[in-house]
Amino acid sequence: MEPGEIAQALAEVAGIVVRSLADRRGMSFTAAATLGRLEREGPVRITALAAAEGVAQPSMTQLVQRLENQGLAARISDPDDGRVTLVAVTDAGREVLTELRHARKERLVQFMAALTEDERQALGSAVDTALPLVRRMVQEPARTGAGRAASRPA
Repeated sequence: MEPGEIAQALAEVAGIVVRSLADRRGMSFTAAATLGRLEREGPVRITALAAAEGVAQPSMTQLVQRLENQGLAARISDPDDGRVTLVAVTDAGREVLTELRHARKERLVQFMAALTEDERQALGSAVDTALPLVRRMVQEPARTGAGRAASRPA
């Protein structure tokens, strides 16, 4: 396959997987991705969070307010500069992320159970090959131009 064909197929696979595994329990993709980022990276300013998630700051402010109202995120003072407010995931937010990940894994397990042994072996080999390459692509966003979108799922 040519690079353009591989890129198109990879984008299609990613889109299908994300859509088919979506069980955000009334939570938008951006909200789930934002909570996941807060869990992975720790407390951050709203401006940095908006930039990382590719949304406007006013939109992120509204999202953070909704997450706060649901008890999934909280604003805290920056320990290095008390004038600065950071957004952090709460324990309840972590629990929701755990539930979402568990549900996603269960849906994948159900799908895998329906495959033949040969299909599972082929898919396993493809994943073994693709995963390190995709991780490298995400870690080198300046070179590939693909980092932000690929790193979003919760």
